[in-house]
Amino acid sequence: MRNNSLLEKMNQHVVVLKDVFFAYNSSTVLENVNLTIKEGEFASIVGPNGGGKSTLLKLLLGLLHPNSGELQVFGKPPEKTRRRIGYMPQHAQFDVQFPVTVMEIVLMGRLGYTLGGRYSKKDRLIAERSLEEVNMAGLAKRSFSDLSGGQRQRVLIARALCCEPDLLLLDEPTANIDPEVEEALFEILKSLNKRMTIMLATHDVGFVSQSVKSVICVNRCVVVHPTSELSGEIIKDIYGGEVCMIRHDHRCSAEGHEND
Repeated sequence: MRNNSLLEKMNQHVVVLKDVFFAYNSSTVLENVNLTIKEGEFASIVGPNGGGKSTLLKLLLGLLHPNSGELQVFGKPPEKTRRRIGYMPQHAQFDVQFPVTVMEIVLMGRLGYTLGGRYSKKDRLIAERSLEEVNMAGLAKRSFSDLSGGQRQRVLIARALCCEPDLLLLDEPTANIDPEVEEALFEILKSLNKRMTIMLATHDVGFVSQSVKSVICVNRCVVVHPTSELSGEIIKDIYGGEVCMIRHDHRCSAEGHEND
């Protein structure tokens, strides 16, 4: 973690997208995307399947590149700042027959930081600390395949934390976990947000309502809203049904939604 205070960071932009367009071959996924995320924010990306949520995260990681427009993370192209980003991908797959422990999974987050392909004492200390932050330290030697769905999600978050990120990107971290486990995960993320910026893609609008400060609605185009109680027209427009409401306040113009 860097020495800058969170108050100083709040005035800095972590993510800036200007007029970004992205297509797979001739199929447009994102168009005219304008978005800014300040340091210290906790933002959620919501939208239907195929709307572009995972694509947006991959653009921020530099795994994909815009067809046009400007994209910066920490003021640079994302491939130059990737070491400052922790990433938990959607549907991470592991062969359940492969004998890998929780600690070995988390240490994967140190790949690229190792010398000669071996993990150092520092790497292992960082991995242990990451497991402690997600309340999984006691299971470091357990086989990953023996864990519950919620425990696996926390281990994968620990892996993302192992690079000591300033920006944490999570793709569907609440998938396949029950409400009680989801609440515990929220408390973990709320604590982590005290020292890092978090962007979380999810279908779980209930989680959004209690957890995040702003909502990035992605369905080919991108629109940003503040969040409070959820039900109403905005989510109905996105998902095709009345699911939740997002409050319109100082972040929305008189004409409607703010396009950050």
